[in-house]
Amino acid sequence: MKLGSVKYLTGEGFKNAWANRLMTLASIGVLVACMVIIGLALLISENVNKAIGNLEQQNVVMVYMKDYNWALYSEKTDDADASSSTSSTTTEDTENEEKPDKNGILSTDYVIHNEEEAKALCEKIEKLPNVASVAYISSEEGLETIKESMLEGQEQYFSFLDDEFGNPVSAAAKVTMKDMTKFNETVEAIRKLDGVDVIQSHGDLAEKISSIEKGVTVAGFWIIAILIIISLVIVSNTIRVTMYNRKLEISIMKAVGATDAFIRIPFVVEGVLIGVISAIISEGLLYFCYRVATETIVSTLGTTDIVRYGDMAVILLIIFLAIGVLAGALGSAIMIGKYLRKEGSEFAAI
Repeated sequence: MKLGSVKYLTGEGFKNAWANRLMTLASIGVLVACMVIIGLALLISENVNKAIGNLEQQNVVMVYMKDYNWALYSEKTDDADASSSTSSTTTEDTENEEKPDKNGILSTDYVIHNEEEAKALCEKIEKLPNVASVAYISSEEGLETIKESMLEGQEQYFSFLDDEFGNPVSAAAKVTMKDMTKFNETVEAIRKLDGVDVIQSHGDLAEKISSIEKGVTVAGFWIIAILIIISLVIVSNTIRVTMYNRKLEISIMKAVGATDAFIRIPFVVEGVLIGVISAIISEGLLYFCYRVATETIVSTLGTTDIVRYGDMAVILLIIFLAIGVLAGALGSAIMIGKYLRKEGSEFAAI
């Protein structure tokens, strides 16, 4: 196609939009509403994902170790007592074997003997898949954390923990995970490591986080899909009005040998023009709405942990342009194609 023909057909598309400006404005209004809703859905989804990400970072797992305190304060079964007494009897008979300390504990009764071994276990945990970070918590730090979490004045309950009774809290590892959907399998992998006693976790919270993520994703997908279909219908109806206004002209063009592509291009240009204008207006309107909403949230709740519009502006504009061009081109192409197949040549036989 020659450059002159392209300019002529593009100009015809602009003329069509202006000639039917009331329908064009109506279509732009509906498309802007659809795009703004799509943009808000995407921004809400990003904010929810950010909030969930922060919640995931807070949903840590505490892994307590089989250290000396575990051997001293954990409940012993009858089998363990029997084994311990057998070991004691053996040590009495064998001079080379280790003797229990004043508390009756042997070094073989527990796995983690010092801080180096505890940190080595932390390194093993950190190497597991889906583990984001691991922080070593000594027994002293663990006891201080417990005291800080208690109500004022309740620290006196720990006054008996002097040099004689010591600190009953075992060393621990504070584990943060990457993907909460793999929460249970990660916990099981940690539990299988030698030296791990008990794991304190919030599995129910992990399941709720995963459910929220899935719900937001599914809801966002269907909202966007429905609004894109609405956009297609709106553009198609606008093109239909233009098409019937030029019904006689189209038939004459067909009669003198104009190709379907030649007839179709002005309508496609009109549809694309409507989509592009709608995208630009939607970007500006969404910025204003989101700014007002975020300022209200910040002033009311005092939080600044919100996705900035500037971080999403380019992505949203690309999405709006893609939706506008797709809806305009596809809607107009479908409508004019259908007309040309069924009715476009009704005057061709004259």
